[in-house]
Amino acid sequence: MKKPLRIGIYAGTFDPVHVGHISFALQAMKIAKLDKLYFLPERRPRAKQGVEHFGHRVAMLKRACRPHAAFGVLELDELSFSVDRSLPQLKKRFRNNQLIFLVGSDVAEQLPSWSHAEKLLANSELVVGVRGGHDHKKLSQQIATWPMQPKASYLVESYAAEVSSGAVREALRERRYVRGLLSSVASYSNRHWLYVSLA
Repeated sequence: MKKPLRIGIYAGTFDPVHVGHISFALQAMKIAKLDKLYFLPERRPRAKQGVEHFGHRVAMLKRACRPHAAFGVLELDELSFSVDRSLPQLKKRFRNNQLIFLVGSDVAEQLPSWSHAEKLLANSELVVGVRGGHDHKKLSQQIATWPMQPKASYLVESYAAEVSSGAVREALRERRYVRGLLSSVASYSNRHWLYVSLA
């Protein structure tokens, strides 16, 4: 019988993808012993306005993934990630394999309040990237109080906790370098004149 693969799923806006996203994914690959990791960009993220076109965000993600053979980009039809609609598709696509979801600590704090969160946690593992300003120990204690526990959870201190998409977008608008900006993203953004209308 074929051994189940450990598949990482990293959903988000990625507007644009930056060093913080890639380094967290690499950390997750190692700590959770993943065989493959897929970035799952949301077409229309909740509570976010003025997001760059989905096609451009996907294109930048694919370029950022090229140096990493185990990385891929997954495109679902849903406008945004939801447990009731997205999880069944993922389970069908990766049948008999173990799903491990990657989230930032800001998302993890809200996860128990998600609709059908118990379905996500019941058979999945979780890798949480501790972002700047968040306490590792406090977050671990908070997760321990969740009514439904994931099959396993891993907390990792981000190598680039202070990098933000907002700062990267501002730098791209001004055509300058900022810490966390990927060269592949900079060249693509410059070629397609992305973020230039950012106020």
